Amino acid sequence: MTLPKISIVTPSYNQGNYLERTILSILNQSYPNLEYIIIDGGSTDNSIDIIRRHEKQLAYWISEPDCGQSDALIKGFKDATGDIFCWLCSDDLLMPGTLHSVANFFHHMTDAQFVYGDTFWIDDHDAIIQRRKETGFSRFICLYEHNFIPQPSAFWKRGLYEEVGGLNPNLNMTMDFDLWIRFSEITKVHHVRQYWSCMRLYPEQKTQRLKETAITEGCLIRQRYYGNEPSWSENVKRLLAKGLRWSWKFATGCYWT
Repeated sequence: MTLPKISIVTPSYNQGNYLERTILSILNQSYPNLEYIIIDGGSTDNSIDIIRRHEKQLAYWISEPDCGQSDALIKGFKDATGDIFCWLCSDDLLMPGTLHSVANFFHHMTDAQFVYGDTFWIDDHDAIIQRRKETGFSRFICLYEHNFIPQPSAFWKRGLYEEVGGLNPNLNMTMDFDLWIRFSEITKVHHVRQYWSCMRLYPEQKTQRLKETAITEGCLIRQRYYGNEPSWSENVKRLLAKGLRWSWKFATGCYWT
């Protein structure tokens, strides 16, 4: 089979403690049709030295001040030429063989435009904290419970990204959630029960530091679809979504290995 070109963008800023592990997790895939782009926000640590060690295997990289992660990703995807897009943050990892698995999925599912796999939660030393098996996609659960699609395990076709207008530059924390919901408006969301990535959890992580910002942005996204819903109705639906998610995960064996 002809392997599709996969474009991966890594946004980074002062992540020298983890960046090389992220880069190697991609380059060591030995995927022959890879376009790897790194957008650095003007790091002042050892990040640039790390990037330069691998620049011959990169399609493109830049280091300059930006307006945050969404801005960096938008820059990267603007120059990307692949058939399939994804991004990998500079503290996360791809599991070995992921890119070949993704290519195989799109080869056999020719009408599919968006797919996500499962993920491991890891600590700052790469030790597994938890195996995160997921269910198939539910728009209701995603909007009322939480965004359960593991971002580094998500891959989509370039045409879909362009059709929805790409990432929202005004979102700092929930740009992935916003993109998945807009994808789901126009295409089926597929799920593959394979571990495709590792998401790193540690106290200094952006997701941990800016939880309130994420909550505020999430509320704005939900209001786009449901307006100013009465609080009692929203609370009831949240409980229902939580129960549905728990029962679906239990029924499909997500809570055990």
